[in-house]
Amino acid sequence: MKKLQNWLKGPTAMAALAGVVAAAVVLSVAELIGAFFTARATPVIALGSTFIDFTPPWMKDFAIATFGTNDKAALFVGMGLTIFLLACVLGVAAYRKWALGVAGVLFMGAVIVASVVTRASVKPLDAVPTVLGTVAGLVVLRLLIAPLWRLKAWPEAPADTGAKEPGRPATSRRRFFAAAGVTAIAAGIAATGGRLLSAARSNIAQAREALQLPTPVKPAAAVPAGVQSPAPGVTPWITPNGDFYRIDTALSVPEINVDDWELRVHGLVEEEVRLTFQDLLDADLIESHVTLTCVSNPVGGNLAGNARWLGLPIREVLKRARPKDGADMVLSTSIDGFSASTPLEVLQDDRDAMLAIGMNGEPLPLEHGYPVRMVVPGLYGFVSATKWVVDLEVTRFADSKAYWTQRGWSERGPIKTMARVEVPKSFAKVPAGRVAIGGTAWAQTRGITKVEVQIDNNPWAEAVLSTEASLITWRQWSFAWEATPGPHYIKVRATDGTGEVQTDQRADPVPDGASGWQSVMVTVE
Repeated sequence: MKKLQNWLKGPTAMAALAGVVAAAVVLSVAELIGAFFTARATPVIALGSTFIDFTPPWMKDFAIATFGTNDKAALFVGMGLTIFLLACVLGVAAYRKWALGVAGVLFMGAVIVASVVTRASVKPLDAVPTVLGTVAGLVVLRLLIAPLWRLKAWPEAPADTGAKEPGRPATSRRRFFAAAGVTAIAAGIAATGGRLLSAARSNIAQAREALQLPTPVKPAAAVPAGVQSPAPGVTPWITPNGDFYRIDTALSVPEINVDDWELRVHGLVEEEVRLTFQDLLDADLIESHVTLTCVSNPVGGNLAGNARWLGLPIREVLKRARPKDGADMVLSTSIDGFSASTPLEVLQDDRDAMLAIGMNGEPLPLEHGYPVRMVVPGLYGFVSATKWVVDLEVTRFADSKAYWTQRGWSERGPIKTMARVEVPKSFAKVPAGRVAIGGTAWAQTRGITKVEVQIDNNPWAEAVLSTEASLITWRQWSFAWEATPGPHYIKVRATDGTGEVQTDQRADPVPDGASGWQSVMVTVE
């Protein structure tokens, strides 16, 4: 313990601290100056986005399975730890050999600049915050390291000894820690100021709140009575906006002014089409309840949601563009560079695929694609549900690859038949007697015709289905179980409208969605 205490008071630990403080200055200065530039120009956002771009599928699945919708928070924590360790190394390197430390800092700055300028919709000028932050960090690193060199040459001595040596530099560990602390506090204030300034300069949230959605020419069909499972604790049939799952590649939610938004439809078409947001407001909009599902949803997972969407049918836009013979795919691209490959025929049939501008009676939330996103029933989101969409290219699967297709996922992503147990929860303890089991099942565009429950190894028993609203929404179910004391396993499976029974073959989400039966263990007391 004493050795550790001595090491922490030594020059190496102090140099590492100097590196951490300098890194904080780099990020905080860039954050402050970045308030006047594109939000994605800040180093942390740019580095995180670049990391996501190069993330292998298995790591993405692990992050989502482990952290769920908190995957981005986990990424920031991981990045923070990585930056901390690298900063410690660079601080020590600078203390031992200044040129080596400078080279390391400049290299890291170059990496960040490359991450910034390669982001979609980012201009070369947006590298300015990172450049200035790097310069500021180098200056601070030099100012903090220099006293350590003096300490090395003139070790601290008692006050009376120091008084006899008038040539001794005025430096001490106490002064070093004071300077480092003040600098760190200033960095924190600068970072906070940058965020507040960025928020103050943005009026997108206020513009969204003021937006009045038009009345659809075709309102959503009335929700029939009995769609909600009677089992207490089953998720609401309509998912509130605040509870709707969010899985995407955007670390910084794009902020788009509706006056600047434009959708370009091009490629293998007879006529290129450009739409403004006002064009959408003036169009014949429709409304529809649609259940969306993420391809990363594990068996029994919660990455699915049902909402009432308002938008323009994509088939109407494609009618204007008139796709050419041979085209079989539409590559949709987000303003942040994400892309999805959607089969052309799916966007032209009557399933109400739309350019959505409304969700559950209000404008799209910022994190769910404001001002415009795609909603396509029956397909996993990675091939259809592009948020912040700005480009539709009519093309061919043979000619173009989408974001996740390039990373080993399938080109087409029809949603698999799935049922989940929502109550009781896994490892729950329940009283003996009648226990309500309930959950949700989905097979968008095919519908659910049967849900069965199996207790332990007993025969499958049919559950009671709640009312079906449509083939493109999920369907809830319930089952009354006479529970006996002891541990028990509950399994569930669904049958879709084609008569196909949900497979028991377990499959990981990669490359086209998970499959298998969910099994929940409970203890009856």
